[in-house]
Amino acid sequence: MSFGDIKERSTAIEIMDDLEMKGHVLLDSLNKIAGVNQWLGGNEVSLNGLERLLRNHSKERTYTLADLGCGNGDLLREIALFGRKKGYQFALIGIDANQATVDHAIHLSADFPEIEYIKEDILSLEFQERKFDIVSCTLFLHHFSKQEIEAFLKSQIRKTSVGIIINDLHRNWIAYGLFWFVCLFIKNEMVKIDGLISIQKGFTQKELAALSTKLKCKSELRWKWAFRYQWIIKTL
Repeated sequence: MSFGDIKERSTAIEIMDDLEMKGHVLLDSLNKIAGVNQWLGGNEVSLNGLERLLRNHSKERTYTLADLGCGNGDLLREIALFGRKKGYQFALIGIDANQATVDHAIHLSADFPEIEYIKEDILSLEFQERKFDIVSCTLFLHHFSKQEIEAFLKSQIRKTSVGIIINDLHRNWIAYGLFWFVCLFIKNEMVKIDGLISIQKGFTQKELAALSTKLKCKSELRWKWAFRYQWIIKTL
């Protein structure tokens, strides 16, 4: 491994972007990514964003929440536990374009009847017809180009009744170096390669602020440990 360029967003393709991928390497990678994310407090950024978004909203209704690029479903399971603890009622939907990933998430979520999983590409016509109360994009948007992200968010703002929670990577030399160090203790080569590419495809605050201005939406943008941006878009 060597240090890469982080001045501009990378256009490199991650190994996991192969939507037909399956087998032990994929499942091991999904679990290890979830583990690293948990260790670095990544899911807490999304949960905190959800709590902030729902502040002053009624607990007497059910909120339909979609987690896009849901991976092994670890965030949805934490949201389900959050709902049970805080008294929120959720209909949780995990959406991923890889069938093997969806099957793995279903297996791991057997004890969570409030969660369902769907194999679907967010660029498909089927997805474009869906509407949700809340959309969660955790480590998801960096997989797409600037133009795709802008078009996608404009579409979701029109169709999402409460808001959108974005939790994605800060493109930064320190973040890159930190993950490079963590990689010394990870044996899975796919996790190492994709993790470093992901940081190169992350965002700066200036880039996200400029996008927020283009969207003309009511939003809150914060830096969070470990080198994440929490971006809450309110659509009400």
